[in-house]
Amino acid sequence: MKRIVIVLVVLLGLLVGADFAAATFAEHTVSQKAREQLRLDQDPAVEIHGFPFATQALSGEYGHIGISANGVRVQELQDITVRADLHDVTAPLSDLTSGNVDGVEIGRLAGEITLKASDIARVAPLTNIDDLSIEPSSKAYVLHGEGVDAEEQAQTEQDSDESTAGVRLSGKVDIAGERIEIFAFAMIELDGTTIRITPHRLQFGNDKETTVVPDEVQRALLPNFEADINAGDMPFTVTPTAIRVESGSLTLHGEAENVTFAGVAGAVGG
Repeated sequence: MKRIVIVLVVLLGLLVGADFAAATFAEHTVSQKAREQLRLDQDPAVEIHGFPFATQALSGEYGHIGISANGVRVQELQDITVRADLHDVTAPLSDLTSGNVDGVEIGRLAGEITLKASDIARVAPLTNIDDLSIEPSSKAYVLHGEGVDAEEQAQTEQDSDESTAGVRLSGKVDIAGERIEIFAFAMIELDGTTIRITPHRLQFGNDKETTVVPDEVQRALLPNFEADINAGDMPFTVTPTAIRVESGSLTLHGEAENVTFAGVAGAVGG
């Protein structure tokens, strides 16, 4: 009996190893194709979820495939992070083994693209701001400043949706020969495939003490913080529907249903 158990354990190990090897081959195939479609410098990370892989491969039905890539370049942007979760994927085994994944059908795709502050600083006219940084801000504070009570702040958030977010942009500018740190409180809005940054007011100072910028100075400096970023040129051509601001970055989120792999791999410029 002991010998039989040992044989069964060895066989199970061999089956698991073979399943793992097959999954690795399929992930490598998808990764290479994604690199080609997205024009990446390196293969993206691909993970086919679920075990055993062989059952999914034989049926051609995959519950969840994850793809992620760092350092993606799009026009002046040089360091975009891309994440995509592909659900209810139909990919015949013959297509995977031959590397033909263009026609792979995706029941639902959820994609996220993260833009770092260092990249956003490359977009004109934000190029006029040195040491640009990004931090989240409440929409109520952007629109109304200090003195907003909790009820008004909650109402402002409730009246808007996930396609807008408050942001605090900060950096250094030269004014009358003096180097000054300045804060711009702005709204970020998704307008189709365009990310629109609209500044509402400025403050001088630092995190410990700030002063209100005179109106005439605001009128002169506000345009330096107003910018549009074309998200239509991003990888995975899914129209973004939500945006969130985190310390040092902003992330777009979008979903699509019943698409093909080739159909959602956008044309990315190097």
